[in-house]
Amino acid sequence: MPKTLYICYFGIREALVQTQVLPYLRELRKGKYADGDLKVSILTFEPGLSGDEASIRDELKEEGIDWTWLPYHKRLSVIATAWDIFRGTLFIRRFISTERPEILHGRVHVPTLMAALARKLSRHKPKLLFDIRGFFPEEYTDAGVWPAGGWLYRSAKSVEKWLLRESDGFVVLTERAREILFPESKAHGVDKLGRPVEVIPCCVDLKRFASADDETRTAMRSKLGIEDRRVIAYVGSFGGWYLTDEMLDFFATAREHDKNSFAMVLTQRDRDQISDSLRARGFNENDFYVGTVSPADLPQYLAAADTALSFIKACYSKQSSSPTKIAEYLTCGLPIVANRGVGDIDKLIEDNSVGALLKDFSPASYLEALTLVEGLNGIGAACRHLAAAEFDLESVGGERYRRIYQRLLGSPK
Repeated sequence: MPKTLYICYFGIREALVQTQVLPYLRELRKGKYADGDLKVSILTFEPGLSGDEASIRDELKEEGIDWTWLPYHKRLSVIATAWDIFRGTLFIRRFISTERPEILHGRVHVPTLMAALARKLSRHKPKLLFDIRGFFPEEYTDAGVWPAGGWLYRSAKSVEKWLLRESDGFVVLTERAREILFPESKAHGVDKLGRPVEVIPCCVDLKRFASADDETRTAMRSKLGIEDRRVIAYVGSFGGWYLTDEMLDFFATAREHDKNSFAMVLTQRDRDQISDSLRARGFNENDFYVGTVSPADLPQYLAAADTALSFIKACYSKQSSSPTKIAEYLTCGLPIVANRGVGDIDKLIEDNSVGALLKDFSPASYLEALTLVEGLNGIGAACRHLAAAEFDLESVGGERYRRIYQRLLGSPK
């Protein structure tokens, strides 16, 4: 029975792990591999214990996933991360010695570094899968966390180059990222050294969004008192590379154009600040909704919307970005208004006519995008069809993860 250890530098309860890690591990378990069924283990780093760890572990065990965790440290960031890397490396080295896994699967740079160091210190040499996800060093400089060209950035780039040499396979989120890192892999799925490369965007479980139907739309619009409103939605964070002011200005322009417009913002933080900013732009209390919803309730709220926004700073690092919100919007039948230069979004929208791309961040461009989206016919069905073709957890994400595992482990018997 082949074994894999998935290393994730997040806590098991975080929404990202619940929607973008565990579902993929469940999909991996469905694969057919050369030496039988895949045994999956996951290592996470927990910011604190809540007392429900035993029940979570038992639930995952029933799904064939073994869960182990180490403490996550935050204070004195660089030192804390270095300590976590040290602890993680020691744990993985012991895991290699006792379990002898065939694959170490690192989600982004820090976990992959732990795995690579542990493998260096071990006699048994598992394959190393570098799940790159994003351009981590550039993300920190583009977001203003690290100074561009500073020692932290240079150190991270040196580590990245080493990991690119050490790894046996790679996952990236976008075709743009593939073109930058592994252009030769587009034709046959392998890099110049014959190592497998897969492009796997952030996918969603279409079954989880099946509730976003006409009946749910009617009920949610009634609940929110927006039966006759044109609802523009945004899901996600603000600040950093998310263009907060531009999105709020878009809402304001839409309302100036049509007093019937309603802004729906679903975010985990800064709710009061966003509400105050909307009021400052002339919104009344009955013209917007700003709230936090659980992943389970998100489809119901999106079902009530007509259009959705995704404004992200178009910088180098975002060429590797596949925002989960894009898949969520399309799955709920929502056309998207977005800016250019982020991942594969330009091509996705232009080739499939499922939204509008802004020319710039001006009221005239906002109105042009609104007019274009309002004129799209049969857009709900087109969006859902595209979501099924490009972002389905089972047929896209799961299939591609199983494929790269099969390449690393050998073809199934």
